[in-house]
Amino acid sequence: MSKGCKYAIFLMGTILLLFAANLLIGSVHIPPAEVFRILTGSGSDTPAWIFIVREARLPQALTALLCGGALSVCGLMLQTAFKNPLAGPSILGINSGASLGVAFVMLFFGGSVTAGTFSFSGFLSVLAGAFVGSALIMGLILAFSTLIKSNVMLLITGIMIGYVASSAIALLNFFATAEGVQSYLVWGLGNFGGVSLQQMPAFATVILLGLAGAMVLIKPLNALLLGERYAENLGVNTRRARNLLLLVTGLLTAVTTAFCGPIAFIGLAVPHVARMLLGTANHRPLLPVTMLCGAAVALLCNLICILPGDAGLIPLNAVTPVLGAPIIIYVIVSRRRAKPFNE
Repeated sequence: MSKGCKYAIFLMGTILLLFAANLLIGSVHIPPAEVFRILTGSGSDTPAWIFIVREARLPQALTALLCGGALSVCGLMLQTAFKNPLAGPSILGINSGASLGVAFVMLFFGGSVTAGTFSFSGFLSVLAGAFVGSALIMGLILAFSTLIKSNVMLLITGIMIGYVASSAIALLNFFATAEGVQSYLVWGLGNFGGVSLQQMPAFATVILLGLAGAMVLIKPLNALLLGERYAENLGVNTRRARNLLLLVTGLLTAVTTAFCGPIAFIGLAVPHVARMLLGTANHRPLLPVTMLCGAAVALLCNLICILPGDAGLIPLNAVTPVLGAPIIIYVIVSRRRAKPFNE
């Protein structure tokens, strides 16, 4: 059995344990036997427990599972495409675009958007704003990708677009009301509880389609490790591969950010953990292991967020940097003695 298969089995077991812990642990104590009965459809004598497990804990755990895998795969693909160990889902400005869309909704429109006979308010308006903002930035990046041949220049362009979006957000915060600023701040802290059980089928379908698209790109990603010219000699259309990669990462980042807010460090740090575990840059074992590792890390972060119980929830973006930043620091320090990134 290969090293990749061994780690995949270990990670799947870890994910099952963490998923169960996310269902069993919370501010309200529910006996494990009752949780099992609720999940199997047998019901419970306490209606509140049924609501907590089915409408809160289960969708939150599923969201963490899907988002962790999606963001980690995005980080891996971007780091390979741009040959930059510090590339992540937020590097192209898509996160900033989603944040700008939400800032317009919360800070400029006061949380309610009206377009003709349609009116969006509350969570629906925030979701719509995040989707529109991220889609616009993704479209802009794809347009630039047809004009810019260099991956490094495209990366810098994405960073500059992110700076412009951040500047616009700062201006909106400056002129907004205190209530609007507070609402936007809470959204920016990140939360895996943004997907309801009714929204889960659509959310999961989009995420799984994006992950399937990432699996299709394994061969081009391995070719890109050797350089664009070598990849073209192998018959890989590097321009098309890059555009597909941007489309997949843009879609996954837009969906996760719209529903859960801008989640930091998971997409940046987890690919390095997977590389250290496997000791290889071959995407055939690396991409699935990165996906599983990201799901496990996201479930762990969500579990840490809910551990205080009665004291309340810890913001997600207060936990992810604590786990992710030491990994990035280690990678930066160790690269002084390591092989080049694409080896």
